[in-house]
Amino acid sequence: MDFHEVRFPPALSLGSVGGPQRRTNVVTLANGFEERNTPWAHSRRVYDAGIGMRSLDDVQEAIAFFEARFGQMFAFRWKDWSDYKSCKASATISFSDQVVGVGDGIRTAFQITKTYASGGHSYVRPIKKPVASTVLIGIEQDIQTETVNYEVDVTNGVVHFTHPPDPDTRIFAGYEFDVPVRFNSDRILTSVASFQAGQVPDVPIIEVRV
Repeated sequence: MDFHEVRFPPALSLGSVGGPQRRTNVVTLANGFEERNTPWAHSRRVYDAGIGMRSLDDVQEAIAFFEARFGQMFAFRWKDWSDYKSCKASATISFSDQVVGVGDGIRTAFQITKTYASGGHSYVRPIKKPVASTVLIGIEQDIQTETVNYEVDVTNGVVHFTHPPDPDTRIFAGYEFDVPVRFNSDRILTSVASFQAGQVPDVPIIEVRV
């Protein structure tokens, strides 16, 4: 996949709107009951970056970023300010935030994940773009040392241990992360007059699978 390991300007994404999107097929039967299913195992985030632009300088910065990505051609990193940490928004990252796997004495690579739980049900989201220097890893109650006990590939979110964790030991992770996205249009339409009147350009962003 064509991906640039650069982040859309966080100051612009701070004011954007967006969130997860699911695809559900709903069929209403003759008796009024419904059958529902989904072809997607994972949700897909969508955003509008235009809402975060407050000045013409912001517009120019966004256009420069758009041109450097060749429109929809190259994907990039996006900071979702409503969901960018392994813990609650008000909390501090800890190595014990998320359980990302269980050791078996053989396996050395583990995908970083985030679990969303509610009402006895949960969804496990693969985290493919952790932020460098923010990842903390632990095995049970012992925090591990990066470069000594493990390495993190921040391009795919995989943790590689120097030695396989012991059987039945839980692997924990705490981190900040970005969302892999691309522009969902090959054009950005702007107007100085409309922007001064309070109107902002439409800059659609959509998550990509990596």
